[in-house]
Amino acid sequence: MSKMDYAQITALIQREVIPAMGCTEPAAVALCVAKATETLGELPQRVEVMLSANVLKNALGVGIPGTCMIGLPIAIALGALIGKSERQLEVLCDCTPESTARGQQFINEGRIDIQQKNTDHKLYIEATCVGQNGHRATAIIAGEHTNFVHIERDGQTLLHQEYTCSNTHNDSAPSLTLQAVYDYATTVPLDDIRFILATKQLNKAAAEHSFSNSCGHNLGYLLNHGAGDLMLGQTTFNRMVAYTAGACDARMAGAQIPVMSNSGSGNQGITATLPVVIYAEDNHNSEEELIRALALSHLTVIYIKQNLGRLSALCGCVVASTGSSCGITYLMGGKYAQIASAVQNMIANITGMICDGAKPSCALKVATGTSTAVLSAILAMNGKHVCGLEGIIDNDVDKSIRNMSRIGSESMLETDRLILQIMTNKQE
Repeated sequence: MSKMDYAQITALIQREVIPAMGCTEPAAVALCVAKATETLGELPQRVEVMLSANVLKNALGVGIPGTCMIGLPIAIALGALIGKSERQLEVLCDCTPESTARGQQFINEGRIDIQQKNTDHKLYIEATCVGQNGHRATAIIAGEHTNFVHIERDGQTLLHQEYTCSNTHNDSAPSLTLQAVYDYATTVPLDDIRFILATKQLNKAAAEHSFSNSCGHNLGYLLNHGAGDLMLGQTTFNRMVAYTAGACDARMAGAQIPVMSNSGSGNQGITATLPVVIYAEDNHNSEEELIRALALSHLTVIYIKQNLGRLSALCGCVVASTGSSCGITYLMGGKYAQIASAVQNMIANITGMICDGAKPSCALKVATGTSTAVLSAILAMNGKHVCGLEGIIDNDVDKSIRNMSRIGSESMLETDRLILQIMTNKQE
């Protein structure tokens, strides 16, 4: 692998593995509103938001950090009132009880209008802020959670860039294979990827926050301290699941604490990180081994998302736990053959887990993904893997990844529509 390849992949990881405060979909909506407000140059009298179905789905039932409130209206109100677009997905980090009260008043006054956008884009956010004397400013995010593609004020275009309806990763990113991911993670100069340790610091802190505070369904706490501890004990396996679920508990409940995201998803970042970290701690792996395992895990997730796309009907923990299974297998002493086997085992097991929006019960799904990651790694290290005669698995691991991605991005489109229909038409 050339120095240029190393540099491109390192830049890709740095671009895709970034801090985020709260769920990334409402954060991205708040970011878009904040940019429109800044462009307007005054506090808007009204905010009109148009969202793609997948963004709407992922923002309906999740807690907004620092507010003790759920859903889009408060995220939109705070984006207008206190949002700072330069903070990207930490746009609402300055939230206080006072600003939340102002946001609630903004909502009560009927200033917010939320509509679904008829678009083929999976990730599309359009925010229009209307000020006094009819002034209007619009900002549009598409393709990626922080990717502004259009900004205008009073009909004058200030920014516009072409974008397609493709849900896959941008064409400028380096093209990856699982072999390239493995080669990079195991041979790149260590100092070039030492930054990946920040994922451990942020995501472990989120888990430990959930152990001392009531967050969501408290799954992580119950596994680490309650009934789960009594039944499963303080085993490495239980700690891996507990820490991963706990960080998700905190994030989905709206704890005002950042996590390190991957490919626009905090839960993906958590799931790609914490099983690897806890395994390394309990098994006394070296710091170098941990750094390389985390790089392998996170880059595997990025690679799969290049094929699958940012948002889909397939739960992101399927992808992220596949990454963590690779990292765990590496820490167990696995080489490329065993890591490829772990990926095959993951795809054969939990492909098809649906994404029905971001919400507290996502902790159950990341727990399932983490459990499967461990089982897949154990099988791989013992020479066992699902073969090309079984189901959607191909003997070529990269083709198996593409098969899984096609299921998530193509065949589950109707599933995605039905999920949103169910979510938006529930009887009170």
